[in-house]
Amino acid sequence: MLDAAQTTETQVETLLEVSNIEVIYNHVILVLKGVSLKVPKGGITALLGGNGAGKTTTLKSISCLLHSERGEVTKGTIRYRGEEVHHSDPAELVKKGVIQVMEGRHCFEHLTVEENLLTGAYTRTDGKAAVMRDLDLVYTYFPRLKERRRSQAGYTSGGEQQMTAIGRALMSRPETILLDEPSMGLAPQLVEEIFGIVKNLNEKEGVTFLLAEQNTNVALRFAHYGYILESGRVVMDGPAADLRENPDVKEFYLGMSEEGRKSFRDVRSYRRRKRWLS
Repeated sequence: MLDAAQTTETQVETLLEVSNIEVIYNHVILVLKGVSLKVPKGGITALLGGNGAGKTTTLKSISCLLHSERGEVTKGTIRYRGEEVHHSDPAELVKKGVIQVMEGRHCFEHLTVEENLLTGAYTRTDGKAAVMRDLDLVYTYFPRLKERRRSQAGYTSGGEQQMTAIGRALMSRPETILLDEPSMGLAPQLVEEIFGIVKNLNEKEGVTFLLAEQNTNVALRFAHYGYILESGRVVMDGPAADLRENPDVKEFYLGMSEEGRKSFRDVRSYRRRKRWLS
């Protein structure tokens, strides 16, 4: 039986550690500038910031998908379970238990929903019976996909395509899912549904999530810890509950201030930078 100290140590085990990375595209464009973050096992970690802040680039750096876009990690390290992985093949990283759900709900439009889901099990070697058990598990979390399983994915709704993309990732039996902009283009009710499923997968199946999200309000309600990026740098991080109550986060990302709701565009950039970087 574990004692209290051992239990605490287990709870804070770091699965993924990004240390001071820089990313350059086309050998000249510096996109990430010394980004560092940690993702604990069994947690939901949010990577927050506006469009162009560097969230997607950070995820692609971790999942080793930068090379397809002429990007490269030129400094720093990315370790998964203590092993450097930023020079790995993306397929090898999937076998280690890390998979990315891309922004934009990428599905094979000409395949059915179920065929899309089964492509996620392509790298598995544990037999058809185990794959079908996991397919049933996906349908348990996404009952709407079971209803639409024979439908061509290209003719399903945006929310159903997002569910398909997450379900396909689950079929690889991942330990960690990198989830890029899950709320993009979805109605508020569907956003709540998607994040609720993420929360259930985290709590009931033990899946670790690192999610990049512009919808700071929703992300901080479901995440345990958050990092805020601006212009390729981490400008703030902390427990999600603390970030929700931080006056800068309230003013600039949640649209609230002591004077009431305020548009992000109404605040001059130099004020924001001065307050965070002083």
